[in-house]
Amino acid sequence: MNPSVTALDHLVLTVSDQDLSVAFYTRVLGMRAEVFRPADGSTRMALKFGAQKINLHVAGREFDPKARRPVTGSADLCFLSEVPLCKWVAHLGKAGVPVEEGPVARSGALGPIVSLYIRDPDGNLIEISNRA
Repeated sequence: MNPSVTALDHLVLTVSDQDLSVAFYTRVLGMRAEVFRPADGSTRMALKFGAQKINLHVAGREFDPKARRPVTGSADLCFLSEVPLCKWVAHLGKAGVPVEEGPVARSGALGPIVSLYIRDPDGNLIEISNRA
């Protein structure tokens, strides 16, 4: 049997302004900001949600090793939520975040989903979805 992976632990998002990104992801998407210290002794910032996290790298000051071409605004991320999308629409409106598209039917990793699309401060496409 060949080795295989089982889950996503974290991903790295390259951002232009760490404070602005932390504010968006915590205020708009309800993630938790966490400062952590990896084995190299540096101080880094992460956004936690569920059993996953997003590590933030500031453009031009990325940690090694890093992506071959780390750039801002190139991500397309889909987040699942148990909160109905109608409540997300109201929340996003109050937060001043425009819905770019949706609700629309899409295909998720485990089956049908219904999604809304917004943009983060760097222009990354953020999909908020409910399982259908």
